[in-house]
Amino acid sequence: MSFKIIADSAANIPATEAKKYKIDIISFINIVNGREITCYDESLSYEEERIKGKEYYDAVRNGAEVKTSLINSAHFAKVFEEAVKNGEDILYVSLSKNISGTFQAATIAKEMILEDYPKAKIEIIDSLNASLGQGLHCIYASILRDKGQDIDTVAGILRNNVKKMNGVFTVADLKYLAKTGRITGAKALMGNMLSIKPILRGNANGYIVEFKKTRGRRKSLDELAKLLIDNIENPEEQIIGIAHADAYEEALAVADKIKNAVHPKEIMITTYDYCTGSHVGPDTIALFFMAKDRELGGDAEA
Repeated sequence: MSFKIIADSAANIPATEAKKYKIDIISFINIVNGREITCYDESLSYEEERIKGKEYYDAVRNGAEVKTSLINSAHFAKVFEEAVKNGEDILYVSLSKNISGTFQAATIAKEMILEDYPKAKIEIIDSLNASLGQGLHCIYASILRDKGQDIDTVAGILRNNVKKMNGVFTVADLKYLAKTGRITGAKALMGNMLSIKPILRGNANGYIVEFKKTRGRRKSLDELAKLLIDNIENPEEQIIGIAHADAYEEALAVADKIKNAVHPKEIMITTYDYCTGSHVGPDTIALFFMAKDRELGGDAEA
């Protein structure tokens, strides 16, 4: 029996790919200078998404006041109920519960639906990740679905893959990490003065942690690529994700370095979704790939 795959827009799946893989997207809403911005638009091409992304990250660069909002349980319940009424099972892949309250909101919605539809089948997977570290699970789920795998089998595979899906990223300006409380304002100021470019990652529990420190933008991008090249398993079978916050040319350069070293099945490059991108800032670049685990050699700083 087929089933519906749902993600929120933080999963960073380009609209063209969401259509290709038949993945439904529930969009976050960002508020920019008091104006609501829908984070996902199903009608956009890759190029149009990149243009809109540049407009968004330019606004952030220029000091726009940005607020993010949760998708509430009522919204999830509405989406889930519509699918259940159509006789569809549901597989929803969530943004990490240790980054956002989205997972909890979806879980509450599931409980609400099961009260009225006790035979409904709703699987919620906590990606313990963000951006394409969430979205790639949905794409792999779609591929498995097309091969005839049932929802229980696919959910089991995804829960195992969560333990292997790595997300590593670097930021251009530390002030955005200071705004979210990940580092102090003083540390951000000093780090920017010294051109410190940290490498951060989502750890096995879905928290964003500092992993290494580098000096200078080029070294930080080289280190990102090296982490992937040294740790990826079976790259020829993988879709590698690269998300950039209006740093397209640099993303292409990183992709070329990866292609030449490990020859992946595919590299998907997309503009960083607004929801999580606003917390890390313009020119952030993130890589997403599967390795044997999510430790990448441990938590010690280089």
